Amino acid sequence: MTDRSPGDPTLDVLFQNNREWAASMVEKDADFFRKMAGQQSPEYLWIGCSDSRLPPNQIVNLMPGDLFVHRNIANVVVHTDLNALSVLQFAIDLLRVRHVIVCGHYGCSGVRAAMERKRVGLADNWLRHVQDVHQKHERLLPESLPPHERHDRLGELNVLEQVQNVCQTTIVQDAWERGQPLAVHGWVYSVEDGLVHDLGLTLSGPDELAAKLPQSLARYAAAP
Repeated sequence: MTDRSPGDPTLDVLFQNNREWAASMVEKDADFFRKMAGQQSPEYLWIGCSDSRLPPNQIVNLMPGDLFVHRNIANVVVHTDLNALSVLQFAIDLLRVRHVIVCGHYGCSGVRAAMERKRVGLADNWLRHVQDVHQKHERLLPESLPPHERHDRLGELNVLEQVQNVCQTTIVQDAWERGQPLAVHGWVYSVEDGLVHDLGLTLSGPDELAAKLPQSLARYAAAP
């Protein structure tokens, strides 16, 4: 097995970075990789955006092995997406995570493209889900809002919608039915200052969605 891609010198920096990183981890903990080679036991599943500026482990300062991760454009959870559902099922049923975190971010280009109906190609079909969120909550996104505020608000509303989608999967519903401790959270990340913000929607049982989601949406209706 070679340790680099022949004829691709532009990748040399990545291999060098890898070696430096591996050496630094061993320097901190000589048994680090031996422990990593054992069974993973994360408490968290992170469902986030694929944006290159959002490294989940670094954002919440967790080590490898502490965070199970699924990412896609605009952090969407669709009931027909077997990729997302498989990750969710594996995390909950096999790894027994206790928290599912849906984390969007301000300045999301996928959310912007959906809001502006901007054609980007094949991804338009995926971003149709975010457009649906826009249409569903159009009254909470008035034209009187400055464009960047409307963009950020749609990003937040999209997170709340995806939290709802996660909670309505048979995977989460079955976990709650059997009494498994599990909470689903809606967060948003600010690229400008590196801070995560709780959107105030945390659900830990099947009866909470009907009561808590309207409360989370109400603050947008009250905002100017």
